[in-house]
This record gives sequence, C-alpha cells and structure tokens, in this order.
Amino acid sequence: GVAISTYAKYCYNKLQKAALTGAKKGLKKPNIEEIRHAKNAVFNPSMFGSSLQDIVAMQKERYPDRQLPWVQTRLSEEVLALNGDQTEGIFRVPGDIDEVNALKLQVDQWKIPTGLEDPHVPASLLKLWYRELEEPLIPHEFYEQCISHYENPEAAIAVVHSLPRINKMVLCYLIRFLQVFVQPANVAVTKMDVNNLAMVMAPNCLRCQSDDPRIIFENTRKEMSFIRVLIQHLDTSFMEGVL
Repeated sequence: GVAISTYAKYCYNKLQKAALTGAKKGLKKPNIEEIRHAKNAVFNPSMFGSSLQDIVAMQKERYPDRQLPWVQTRLSEEVLALNGDQTEGIFRVPGDIDEVNALKLQVDQWKIPTGLEDPHVPASLLKLWYRELEEPLIPHEFYEQCISHYENPEAAIAVVHSLPRINKMVLCYLIRFLQVFVQPANVAVTKMDVNNLAMVMAPNCLRCQSDDPRIIFENTRKEMSFIRVLIQHLDTSFMEGVL
C-alpha cells in the first residue's frame, strides 16, 4: 500500500548519499538482520543521515519530554560508562568497524546492548551520527560567521546563541560533553587535549561547501579553532540535567 514514488525517493536519497560518502565500510557482508533492517528502512527511517528535526519527531512518541536526540545522549553516556574519559586516543582511535556497524543497527532499534567493552565503539558511532546528519550541526548559513570569528570567543559564542534552538541545544550538549575530556586529569591519560578534540570533532560540526582545495585547507584550520574556542569558553552550565 506504499506508493512507488515513496520507494523511489528513498532510494534516490540513499544513492546520492552513497555517491558522496562511498559504500559501507567493514569486512563482513551484510547479515540477515541488516538486510531485513534495510528493507524496512523506508517505513522506519534511520536516526543516521536524517535531520535533527526528523530525529526529534521520530522519538516524540517514545520520549515525548526529551529535548535532545536520544541517540546523542545515550551514546555519549555509553562512552563515559565505559570509561572513555580514561581511554587513550578516545575519539581519535576508531572502534572495530564491524562492531560499530552492529551497534548502529541496534541503536536504530532504540537499543544499546549490554556487554559493550570498548569505548572506541560508541565513540566512533557518535562521531558518525554527527557527521551523517542531513544538514550539518552548524547549518551552512552560519558557516561564514564561524570561520570569521574563529579567534574571537565573544563573537563565536554569539554565533552559537543565534542558531536554531535544536541545533543550539545539540551543539551545547556536545561541547559540554567534550569539556569533560579536557580536564587535565583526563588529558593525562587520553592524550587528547583541547587541540586534538577540536581537530577530530570540527569536521562533524561544520562542512565547507567549497570545491577549492586551498579554501578547504585554510578553512579546516579555522573550523578547528572555532570548536576549540567553544570548548574553552562556552558556558554550558545551563545544560545541566537536560536530556
């Protein structure tokens, strides 16, 4: 009872995304569960590759009071539960790709399996979720402001507070999360200081739309600096207890 155009639109969007990002990485062929999940995806959209607005709408019935995406908060909590803040190379060292793909499948069924041991797995999936958002976490129309104010804390913070509410909330949750990792006692173990965290997280928050390699290269440094300034200066205390 579903119109062919619905399937066509879904497949077209998937092909467009695959053309940009390449095929799914991993050693294993899709298993039966993954194939079944893919067949049903047109009826049950994934939390990966969707817009923030769509993700919040998806969880409305299940979590009517949540202000933030369940996938964001649960994966963040899982990283900390597995002592990610005491794990060398967290967010830099990738988790096993097949374990990450398996966890992604579980998360799309609103599950975080018990028995996870490696914090790099949920950390990698969390980065993937940010990176695959349909629109970047900091929308394109704010991009130029970000790279113009990459050394000015006051102006950078003003950009954050001018974002649409859901983008602002999600970004502030992320920055508050990263501020846990830049505590000196944690950096001593993880070897991930504010510069390293900004380097690995900036591409998941900002997307340069230029095709010019020189502009991309120059802006990469500014994107990183913008995120570093937020980690160092953004007051996220208002996010205390927000889910």
